[in-house]
Amino acid sequence: MSEQSTSLTNANPLIEQFKHDLRARFAQENKTVKKGQIVFVGSSLMEIFPIEKMQKSLGLDKVIYNRGIRATTTAELLTAMDVCIFDLAPSKIFINIGSNDIGFNVPEFTFLANYDEILRRIKENLPKTQVYVMAYYPVNTVMASDESAAEHESLFVTRTNKMLESASRKAAQLAQKYHYEFINVNAGLTDDDGNLRKELTFDGAHMYPAGYEIVLENMKKYL
Repeated sequence: MSEQSTSLTNANPLIEQFKHDLRARFAQENKTVKKGQIVFVGSSLMEIFPIEKMQKSLGLDKVIYNRGIRATTTAELLTAMDVCIFDLAPSKIFINIGSNDIGFNVPEFTFLANYDEILRRIKENLPKTQVYVMAYYPVNTVMASDESAAEHESLFVTRTNKMLESASRKAAQLAQKYHYEFINVNAGLTDDDGNLRKELTFDGAHMYPAGYEIVLENMKKYL
């Protein structure tokens, strides 16, 4: 079952345990990370980004740490900012958070207020850190998937390209408020109808590594 099939009111205990364990693992790893590096933070769309392997071919002078956690909402990231961000004292942050808020139908006011607070805390605690607020990836709501019809439908009740595009515009406004850079690195992900290309996704929302190779190519100038 994908993370978005989990509701806020009836959370899957296996996923909740996974998140707990992953946060604990990150806390342990953070004790030995090199400070001042690059951090990717967000939900499963960031967690499954194989950047820690892909970066080997980039020739960067910095290490990229992935601190994405599946099923995470903006509210949950607010409670995990130490382990996902502050403990690493990064020089750059790439953040993609909020798609679950949209998928879980969290009220827009709440979602945006949380996102605003996330960026405010980063500005307060890491004033010299460069922050890149990422546009939301497109989805493909019409493709078949291995999930049940009910699971597939629940994945896309509110998670549509129209909603994601609207949320991206509002995330861009938040980025501007804090003098952060909003980036759209989605070029090459969509088909002629604006949907996430079928060959790049296994459920209409989450991408195979091939999709992330496209994203990474678009991100190189920011890394």
